[in-house]
Amino acid sequence: MTGQPCAVSVPKGYRVGPWEIRERLASGAFATVYTARLVGDAEPDLPRQAALKFLPTGTRTPRQLRHLRELAEREVELLGRLRAPRLIRMYDTLTVDDPDHPELDGATVLVLEQAEGSLDALLERTPAPHSGPALLAQICEGLHQLHHAGWVHGDLKPANVLLMKDGTVRLADFNLAAEMEGTHAYAPAFATPDYTPPELLWSEIDERGTRIRPTADIWAFGVLAHVVLTGAFPLPGGGTEARADAATRYARGAEELRLSPQLPEAWREIVRDCLAPTHEERAADTAALLRRVEQAAGTSRSARLPRLRPRKWRRPVLVAAIAAASLGAATVTYTYAPRDETPAASAPPTCEKPATYEDETHGRGYTAGWNNTWDFAITQGDGGSQVREAQCLLKHLHGITEVGEVDGDFGPLTHAAVVTFQKRAGLAADGIVGPNTWRALRTKG
Repeated sequence: MTGQPCAVSVPKGYRVGPWEIRERLASGAFATVYTARLVGDAEPDLPRQAALKFLPTGTRTPRQLRHLRELAEREVELLGRLRAPRLIRMYDTLTVDDPDHPELDGATVLVLEQAEGSLDALLERTPAPHSGPALLAQICEGLHQLHHAGWVHGDLKPANVLLMKDGTVRLADFNLAAEMEGTHAYAPAFATPDYTPPELLWSEIDERGTRIRPTADIWAFGVLAHVVLTGAFPLPGGGTEARADAATRYARGAEELRLSPQLPEAWREIVRDCLAPTHEERAADTAALLRRVEQAAGTSRSARLPRLRPRKWRRPVLVAAIAAASLGAATVTYTYAPRDETPAASAPPTCEKPATYEDETHGRGYTAGWNNTWDFAITQGDGGSQVREAQCLLKHLHGITEVGEVDGDFGPLTHAAVVTFQKRAGLAADGIVGPNTWRALRTKG
């Protein structure tokens, strides 16, 4: 990922919140990651160094902006709701407010745990590294933690496996992740073909995206294991397109799976089961797969995961300009807690049922999701999570149904509803949701 063009160029020394940008770590199609150091002692709970992931919004078309917002929201939602040992940790989310730098203005910034490097970089230096089996056991453990919580990664590959200073592994880059809804999840139609199962290479796409199953991650793990242990892909071809064609022929029974002779015997059946041609035949139980992988790697057994329970919703401490959750449904935060922990009873807010929360600066107010915006101005033509929350509060807290559909787009109906609310609240009826309007929106009656 480091050799790709810079999606967001941020100069060294640039300040974002309490962070000062240092060196560029990596860049991909949708984001650029920089090291940053914490300036001052105002944030005692934050590490002194972190990785800041910039997702651009400043110089894009409306369609690109909508797509980038969705990718950012997916990652923020997962990392805000799920805390697990093998998943990268998110400390905060920020939004760049800098009109003098339009290429940065409005960019979403994720403040993440800093890694030493990626598996991708390691494989470039050392194909089939000696530590490969142990790394695969940790990767599989992370996949199990993710699936256990009801999520599909959707883009498991070496570039999205981070290596920490202590040698441990973290799964990262969850902008294509999706939460399960029954037997499926819905993800954007963007993935890495070499790690995409045959049934998804040319799958149908509806308005919600591509329907994927956890077995898509199992296939990706099988490909990744073959690459880590042998330095080669499991299907023939001199390029991505050729290998995708080979995967399609294999799924149709027109080509056999020919694993590398360098693949250790202990791993052959594991990789073969992960790379079954159809999702029905694939090893879908990550708990059982993890035990097999740990045995093949010769590592100690990881702890059995506890039953997940909803954790009490609290007012989010992140001063985020992008919401972590879809406001149309209830959101719960999951954590790996002991089995004897007493479950909390409070439910999180939803769009239809806003809930009260305490803001350290502004006091008590209502929220319709994970947003705690009080002073971020939005106006007609804007879109995103702040617009969605304003629409929810207008419609379900203040009864202004003329706002129309809660869709996150600040169109004419939303503008008219804001003006109506401002007149009712005795505010300047300018149709702009600024600090005074937010304060009134968060006050019932």
